[in-house]
Amino acid sequence: MSRFQFVADNSATFEVKRLCELVEVERSSFYAWLKAAAAREERAQADAELATRIRAVHAEDNTQGAPRITAELNDGAPASDRVNHKRVARVMRLEGIRGYVKKRRVRTTIPEPSGQKYPDLLRRDFTAEAPNRRYVGDITYLPLADGTNLYLATVIDCYSRRLAGWAVADHMRTELVEDALKAAAATRGSLEGTIFHSDHGSVYCSKDYAKLCKRLGVTQSMGAVGSSADNALAESFNATMKREVLQDAACWSDEPTCRRQVFKWLVRYNTRRRHTWCGYLSPSTYEARRAATLPTAA
Repeated sequence: MSRFQFVADNSATFEVKRLCELVEVERSSFYAWLKAAAAREERAQADAELATRIRAVHAEDNTQGAPRITAELNDGAPASDRVNHKRVARVMRLEGIRGYVKKRRVRTTIPEPSGQKYPDLLRRDFTAEAPNRRYVGDITYLPLADGTNLYLATVIDCYSRRLAGWAVADHMRTELVEDALKAAAATRGSLEGTIFHSDHGSVYCSKDYAKLCKRLGVTQSMGAVGSSADNALAESFNATMKREVLQDAACWSDEPTCRRQVFKWLVRYNTRRRHTWCGYLSPSTYEARRAATLPTAA
């Protein structure tokens, strides 16, 4: 309870002057606070209505924090209905609404010292001037309750962070990363002239993978051995996926559940999940809107 509220609650029994002296506030300040009661009530009602809207967005995806929820609320809204991210953050804090934050981190890579080596063509610059020019990828494990794992291989476009290709399997053989790259080629129509950047995992260093890259017109790039920062975009994607899908669970209950939930998240990631890199648009929407603003040939 505020000191002003204390004075108001007891003003029918005791003199306002004495109450103000008791709680050490100026009478003029108390009367100004009293005069603003209607405005405060109006703001409180507006905040309550905003909290309801925030809860609806958060219920659909509880990993979203204030920036993404603000973007969702403002998407397509007229200027008069748009809300400031600071206000959304304040209401979320007061209502105890927060985006999920994972408490643990896991890393897996199997290096192949005798495999083929390639220069680092990105040098930690995970940007591109247009789609279908630079890609990064990695493998992450998906733990199951029976102690086994599935494995997810990814191909991510540096331009929009779009997941152009992926594959899930119960092994880490070369076919896994080959399937992911083939999926990206199918999505884009062609990968001719592109760069694909990875770590020094044995499958990426294999002769079979090199042959596939050559056939598709892809130039391979690799970071330094043991340096996760040299493939930070792919590492970050893997961490985000497992954090938002598994949340506090240690593993998936079974293989069908894992495949279903991961597939659902990957599709949402491309088409609906708002990405900070894309100005809080989904990667697919970001690409479409940027393409629409490009000048056309006369």
